Order: sequence, then C-alpha cells, then structure tokens
Amino acid sequence: MRNIAPAIDIGIEKQRRTDIAKGLSLLLADEYTLYLKTHNYHWNVTGPMFNTLHKMFEEQYLELAPAIDEIAERIRTLGEPAPGSYKEFAQLSSVSEASGQEDAEEMIRELVLAREAVVRTARKMLPAVNEADDEPTADLLTQRMQVHEKTAWMLRSLLQ
Repeated sequence: MRNIAPAIDIGIEKQRRTDIAKGLSLLLADEYTLYLKTHNYHWNVTGPMFNTLHKMFEEQYLELAPAIDEIAERIRTLGEPAPGSYKEFAQLSSVSEASGQEDAEEMIRELVLAREAVVRTARKMLPAVNEADDEPTADLLTQRMQVHEKTAWMLRSLLQ
C-alpha cells in the first residue's frame, strides 16, 4: 500500500498558492542572478578600491546565499516546484548577467540597479500576498526589500 500525503491545507487556496509561488520564482531567479553577479564582481574587481570592494562584495554574496534557500523553501512549502537551473533563472530574472569585465565604478552601478530590480520584483507581489493573508511570504518579502534597499543605498553612496 502506497502512502499518500495529505493535501496542503494552510488556509490559502491552491490557485493563490500557485500564483504566489510563481511570483516567488521570479524573486528567486532575481536573487540567484544577483548572487552570481556579486560573486563575479568579487572575483574580478580591480583598482584602487580593490580591497574594500572585494570584501564588500563577499559580504553581500554571503548574505544572499541563505536568502536564496529560504525563498526556494517557501515555494516548496506552498506546494510548487522551485526553479533551479541557469536556464530557468535566465528566463525568469529581471537582473542582467555580468561579464566581470566592468570597471569597479560600473560594477557598483550595476549592483545598485540589480538590487533595485529585486526590490521591484518583491514589491509587485505584496498585493496578492496580502490579499491571501500569507504573512510568512509577506514577512520574507519585507525582509528582502529592506536588505536590498539598504544595500543599494550603501553602494550608491560610493558613487557620489
């Protein structure tokens, strides 16, 4: 006899869970692409601010790694598969990839734009998440927006 898992019954109807998971998949793709971009810049930054930027970019990609996992796990909690390939991320992400050939100033500028793109992706989800009374996802989105907005501000200050 095969055991059958009970249906998900967390107080959010199936279609809303699916829609929220689709939005989270976009966020996951943005976060992962930002992770790759930041790691790339960590490896390839050069110039007078090398040491400062090398360390800053490392702190940033290390913060992103567990957040990516948390988003993917929230998608699974909602009963949907999480995207997990470069091909899927490239199709879903609003964050552009980096060559690593950018100069340090352009790397900073690109990371500001990428951070703000991730904030916009998260913010677009809030109405549907709030309408579904999905507090765990709302909390996750709020936390990610706070991190990205603050990091964009800090990066932007290096350009002034």
